[in-house]
Amino acid sequence: MRRMTMSLTLLMGLALPLASAGDLNAQAQPLRPPTVGSPMPDFSLPVFQGGEITLSELRGQNVMIVFPRGLSRPGSWCHICPYQHSEMVEYEAQTNWQSRANLKILFALPYGQEMIGEWVDAYPQLLQDIADGKNPPDAENLDAAGQARVERQKQIYPKDFTATKGQVPIPFPIMVDGDRTVSEGLGFFTTDWSGSNAEQNVPTILIIDANGVLQFKYMSQNTIDRPPMEYLVQVVDLMNGMGE
Repeated sequence: MRRMTMSLTLLMGLALPLASAGDLNAQAQPLRPPTVGSPMPDFSLPVFQGGEITLSELRGQNVMIVFPRGLSRPGSWCHICPYQHSEMVEYEAQTNWQSRANLKILFALPYGQEMIGEWVDAYPQLLQDIADGKNPPDAENLDAAGQARVERQKQIYPKDFTATKGQVPIPFPIMVDGDRTVSEGLGFFTTDWSGSNAEQNVPTILIIDANGVLQFKYMSQNTIDRPPMEYLVQVVDLMNGMGE
């Protein structure tokens, strides 16, 4: 993934304008593309693992919502989405991040329950595709262009993740936005992005503070443009007054 070069000083000055909560009756606000420093509109969605989440009921916690791309073209899933998810799963398991940072991590996909199940089933193979791209069996026979592709894959996917079908770790609630009410209302759902006409989200990460105010918004410019894990940790630490 692309490394972020923004200094923490700039991060504090631009990415985190810690706004006053003001009138946070988010339930009364229509869903529209959110702006940093404004109250986050409220919404409720069913959860793939069971139950339902209402955003306003998480008040008192920081909330990170990840809107993965999903399909990269009709019938094909984005590979970097499960990689990003695996990074968060690994970091949570290693550091107990959510508890330590008073944070709730949510994912939201613009598909129904059955199709999200297909994404979960495809997850192990997508990670295997990444591994195969980094370690092709005929690596010694590749020409210069092939070797460059392998090195590019290693830069984009520096870590190695695996998963077993039927045992994919999904510790974070995956919200089911099958009618795209939330993804479309917030301005993320599209059928024309990055050269693809698939039904997909523009990959986006939102971080909302404990008062319900949006403090961070990152919309990818292309499919591999995702903020690194360490950058997201810095953002949350700054929100909690722990950054340097």
